[in-house]
Amino acid sequence: MNRILRRTAWLSVSAMLLCACPVPAQKDSPSKIKAAAIQVEMIQSDEITLPAEFQMALYENLVRQLERQKGSLRIYRAGDGSAANVANLVVLHSTVRGFKAGSERARQVTTFAGATSIAIHCQFTTPNGELLLERDVSGKVRFFGGNLRATHDFAKRAARMTYQNLSMPSGSEGPGT
Repeated sequence: MNRILRRTAWLSVSAMLLCACPVPAQKDSPSKIKAAAIQVEMIQSDEITLPAEFQMALYENLVRQLERQKGSLRIYRAGDGSAANVANLVVLHSTVRGFKAGSERARQVTTFAGATSIAIHCQFTTPNGELLLERDVSGKVRFFGGNLRATHDFAKRAARMTYQNLSMPSGSEGPGT
C-alpha cells in the first residue's frame, strides 16, 4: 500500500513539474502571407461521401464568415473572372478529410451523444498553385442545434485562422472592424 502511495505521489509531483516548466514557443508558421484578396474555391469531398447540403453549407458559410471579418480584404468566389487581375491574390482550397454525422435527437436527449463533426484540410496557394500555407480545421456541433451547425463552426474557425495568417495591405483595418 505504501508503495502505491509513493508511486502516486511521485507521479503527481512529476506531472506538476512538467506543467510548471515553461515550454519554448514553436513557430508553427512563417511570417504572415501578404494578401489583398482571397479567392475561395469550392470545397472538395473526394475521399469522404458528404451530403450535398453539407458541401454547399460549408462553402456558403465560409464565404459569409470571411466577408463578415474581412477588414479590407476582398473576397472572390470560385470562377470569378475579375480575380485574375488582382495583385497579391491568395487562393483557398479546402478538402474534406473527415465527417461524422451525428443525431439531433440524441443531442436533445443526452449531452454526450450525437455529436456531428467535420475535418477539413485548407491550403492557401498563389494563383499559379504555389503552396503558401496549409492547415487542418474542424467544425463540430455537440449540444444544441442542427447538424448543419457544424458547417458554421468550421467557417468561423477557418475565417479566424485565415486572418491570423494573412497580412492585409497597409492602411487597412483588422478583421471585425
